[in-house]
Amino acid sequence: QVQLVESGGGLVQPGGSLRLSCAASRTVFSSWKMAWFRQAPGKQRELVAQITSGGSTDYADFVKGRFTISRDNAKKTVYLQMSSLKPEDTAVYYCNTYSRSWAWGQGTQVTVSS
Repeated sequence: QVQLVESGGGLVQPGGSLRLSCAASRTVFSSWKMAWFRQAPGKQRELVAQITSGGSTDYADFVKGRFTISRDNAKKTVYLQMSSLKPEDTAVYYCNTYSRSWAWGQGTQVTVSS
């Protein structure tokens, strides 16, 4: 079974930045379209950003221009660089395939607060 391990979250002030990482244990990683999701308390999990095997990216409107998704296939890792963070970005962030094919990891908590 594939294991996903997210890291890099924390407490940051509004306007600050964080870089999240997600390492996958799956041997074949490079062919999968990957994505970051987030879930705030009392809300459904939502798609934040996606990246194809070839590196093409797309973003939810609420993070466009502020977040950047990238991947390192050799390290089987996907990243989310977050800038200009807002309190409404507070959530647990998860990675998975775009189609949510793998078991969810524990996520990483991002809290944006002054």
